[in-house]
Amino acid sequence: MFKSIKYTLLVSLVISSLLITACGAENAAEATLQALGSTQTAVAETVAAQSVSSTSTPAAPIATQTPLLFSPTLTPLAPAVLPTRTFNPSASECGQASLISETVPDGTIYAPGQQFTKTWEIKNTSNCSWDTSYKIIFWDGDVLGGAYNYNLPQAVDPGQIVPISLVLTAPADDATYTSKWMLQTPDGGEFGVGQYNAPFYAEIAVSSDSKPNYGITSVEYNMVRDPATGCPANVTYTAYATVTSNGPVEFKYYWTQSDGHTVKNPDIVKMNSAGSVVLSNSWQLHIATNNVTRWMALAIGFSNGEKYIYSDYPPVEFTKTCGS
Repeated sequence: MFKSIKYTLLVSLVISSLLITACGAENAAEATLQALGSTQTAVAETVAAQSVSSTSTPAAPIATQTPLLFSPTLTPLAPAVLPTRTFNPSASECGQASLISETVPDGTIYAPGQQFTKTWEIKNTSNCSWDTSYKIIFWDGDVLGGAYNYNLPQAVDPGQIVPISLVLTAPADDATYTSKWMLQTPDGGEFGVGQYNAPFYAEIAVSSDSKPNYGITSVEYNMVRDPATGCPANVTYTAYATVTSNGPVEFKYYWTQSDGHTVKNPDIVKMNSAGSVVLSNSWQLHIATNNVTRWMALAIGFSNGEKYIYSDYPPVEFTKTCGS
């Protein structure tokens, strides 16, 4: 707007100068007044036009910044009471177990497609209570017709033993099969039994023979001293032999001792299926026979139709002392 006014004044002054020059001095004053009047009229008209233009489209007002207001310090709410939740530790804390016993001895022979039940007795050796959200999961080998995972059948508190029974099926082909299993915590941690978290497993043989070659698969000894400690006049040592078969068998047995004595048993032991039987032999020793290593051994015989053929198993050794 101010540029236009300046331009109009300049033009008016130029015109006034020319008029003064052309009309002479006598008319200069009158011409100057007329020019100034025209200039004032033009300026007024220009200002009026600018005013009309400004009022037709109002200029946006300059916004003023509102000062920041700081909220007062909030009063803390009372702490919320969280619902009670069951803490679910990791497998390293809850995944501790031991194998107490099992059925279906390793090497048990089954016919193709024969169904059987394998049971493991497992002890909870952790400080956690296991519930039924814990699982039994297939780990390795052959699943033997079972599912790949099962829920634990019952809750197990620390120190308790739970029987885990799986219904399995022998495969169709003759061979030896192993099915390995583990336990799993609710948060997915797998664990087994013993110090090394080993899988617990079923090991079977499948035979399509009408008369499979059943026999003894293992003999394990356990020696017991009575009394357990002390130095009495007489001490009795009893050897317990756990004899395991892979199917129905009949046999005779006898014990031999390091002093040359043989303890015979005329009875026939009949096992109607795969499993274990415990046989024992006792030997009483006097106090004067301390610090001498002795042994006892089991011999098992099978009939060949005419007589019994015996096999000797490795002996179990022991040393009598005053302390144990």
